[in-house]
Amino acid sequence: MHNRLTGTGTALITPFTHDGKVDYPALEKLIDYQTHNGIDFLVALGTTGESVTLTAEEKSKVISTFVNKKNGTPLVVGMGSNNTLALCDQIKNTDFTGIDAILSVVPYYNKPSQAGIYQHFAAVAEASPVPVILYNVPGRTGTNMSAETTLKLAGDFENIIAVKEASGDMSQIMDILRRKKDDFFLLSGDDALTFPMLGLGAEGVISVVANVFPAHFASMVINARGGNCDKAVEIHQALLPFIDMLFKAGSPAGVKEALSYLGFCDPSVRLPLAPISEELKNKINTFADHFSKTRI
Repeated sequence: MHNRLTGTGTALITPFTHDGKVDYPALEKLIDYQTHNGIDFLVALGTTGESVTLTAEEKSKVISTFVNKKNGTPLVVGMGSNNTLALCDQIKNTDFTGIDAILSVVPYYNKPSQAGIYQHFAAVAEASPVPVILYNVPGRTGTNMSAETTLKLAGDFENIIAVKEASGDMSQIMDILRRKKDDFFLLSGDDALTFPMLGLGAEGVISVVANVFPAHFASMVINARGGNCDKAVEIHQALLPFIDMLFKAGSPAGVKEALSYLGFCDPSVRLPLAPISEELKNKINTFADHFSKTRI
């Protein structure tokens, strides 16, 4: 199973109706779009899925929707907290039927030491009946998990199988890649850096852009991993302006706008996120219109 969590994973949005309710039919449509367009695994309830704004009941129904519609595609579910005991209780009380791994973010707000991060994930690993993917995103959490801590966790716990690295620190990323064991994977958590990270030895990506263009992004990853760098660079360069647009006003507002333009869902986000500006909306929609017609 572990090697099925490499390649292209999509951190899928949670679509909402115009009045703010979870749009489960739209979610089903999006899952089908992903599984029929070459992605390797799905990620539910991540940052892009606005998981922090969902109720426990909504999260449970979102997971059920993924499990029922994923059609054999591996499923990773986001489970993170800055309260270690509460997170471990949540894990122990979760039905993992149909869930292949969890994605767990470095504790946020508390700003723990490296020792605290290690002990947090040690507790998560011991509580989890499925593999754990660590998620390092200091731009959101306020704390960086060092290469040393990542490598120690990977060495000490067999069920910690990967790290989603979104630190943007290429020196740290290269250090992990140089020293990691063969069965521990490094996944890009930054769409713009995915191509260079693959060239350095990363095994895949958990992508935001793949929400909109799964076939194109998956093709870039396949070509990069297969040594066809010219084709991979072509797709990478073509998508860079879009990546910049999507993150200008905070993810996933831009992604939802592009998906709305392509007919998948309403662009609504939940507060504290806000809709994007009309100017940015026009730029995103113009790009989506053009790029959706390009051949892979």
